[in-house]
Amino acid sequence: MAYNFKKEEKNFYLPGKKPELIDVPKMNYIAVHGQGDPNDENGEYKQAISMLYAVAYTIKMSKNGSYQIPGYFDFVVPPLEGLWWQEGIKGVDYNHKEKFKFISMIRMPSFVTNETFEWANQEAEKKKHLDLEKVNLIQLDEGKCVQVMHIGAYDDEPQTVEKMHQFIADNNLQLDFSDHRHHHEIYLSDSRRTKLENLKTVIRIPVK
Repeated sequence: MAYNFKKEEKNFYLPGKKPELIDVPKMNYIAVHGQGDPNDENGEYKQAISMLYAVAYTIKMSKNGSYQIPGYFDFVVPPLEGLWWQEGIKGVDYNHKEKFKFISMIRMPSFVTNETFEWANQEAEKKKHLDLEKVNLIQLDEGKCVQVMHIGAYDDEPQTVEKMHQFIADNNLQLDFSDHRHHHEIYLSDSRRTKLENLKTVIRIPVK
């Protein structure tokens, strides 16, 4: 059976509808940095998603090719994730999506080393005829966060974030946004096939 991060590590991917405190360990990701409105059909965000999936599936399907990755085990490609911020703002201003900066990410198993990533990047470039220079392999060590499951449209997230802020205040915590700690979302639903009111998104906010 392919390893499924969502099922095996439910505490990181399937929180409840009430905010909760969690410690997130260091994880590997392939990632693309960009900026702009994520709804722009020709924008950097849509391009970043295509790049990430090209590399992710090259790594997953390597089992069928001649390059055998040391320590490889089959896995379900994890959900798309994103870190979001805007210059000069602590948190997110949903009214100015054109000012978004983001790191779009897909988690990778621990066997994905720099060498494996470089191979996958070059292989995906050849097969998909894409320029994947912007894709990087990163480690994210989030530490203490508050997270919750948001169900509904992305534009309705402010109400959910407000509940998170109340939880933070009630538990003597503080927001801890910085150049290295951002508003984090994990997209459990395919927005092309899911009604807006049924979209499931994990929202994670850094605290101290």
